[in-house]
Amino acid sequence: MSNTNNNNDDNTLKGWLIWIVQTVILAVIIFGVFMIFNTYVFSNTRVSGTSMQPTFEDGDRTIAWRHSKLKTGEVVVINAPDEPGSFYIKRIIATPGQKVVSKNNKIYINGKKLKQDYLKPGSKLVDDGSDNVYGTHYTDTGDFSIRSLAKTSNYQDIYSKKQLAQMIKTNRVPKGSYFVMGDHRSVSKDSRYIGCIARNKVVGVVKVRYWPLTQWRIF
Repeated sequence: MSNTNNNNDDNTLKGWLIWIVQTVILAVIIFGVFMIFNTYVFSNTRVSGTSMQPTFEDGDRTIAWRHSKLKTGEVVVINAPDEPGSFYIKRIIATPGQKVVSKNNKIYINGKKLKQDYLKPGSKLVDDGSDNVYGTHYTDTGDFSIRSLAKTSNYQDIYSKKQLAQMIKTNRVPKGSYFVMGDHRSVSKDSRYIGCIARNKVVGVVKVRYWPLTQWRIF
């Protein structure tokens, strides 16, 4: 009887050990698959700041699909050129070789007015403690062109003299680069200040907002 009980205890212990080992192996496999997908297929990103209001709020969680075709109007995650290791979420305004002109808070691409249904003309910035921007309109974009930006100190710190001369001459987005902006134009740090974004600095195109759950959305 004692031997039978001991055998049962041994079998139970063996069963638990097998279950634990299998669970650990499964967890490692799932984690490995997730990391592979997160590295090569999609990017899980948290929105930080108010520069993409009203489309995204601070703290929103998104999934960006890597290797997607980049088009005007797409929201993308980019490697921040001025803050290594950080990411920005912005919207593509113009693609390589296009002319960009902003006048009277309207944007023109190759001379054609850009349709921006994602903006809310009457909306204003919520109070985030920044007295200098509180109450400003989302659409306060400012007047500029690629040519005028190329003459600013920001661009002169980023680009070579040859690149600047080319932008001044053509008034176009440089080859292989994208002009991006935040939807909240009055506060966004974007291509007006940090330059156009090279293709290899674009992490992916935002396809899903999964948090907060009440704001879940597919783009």
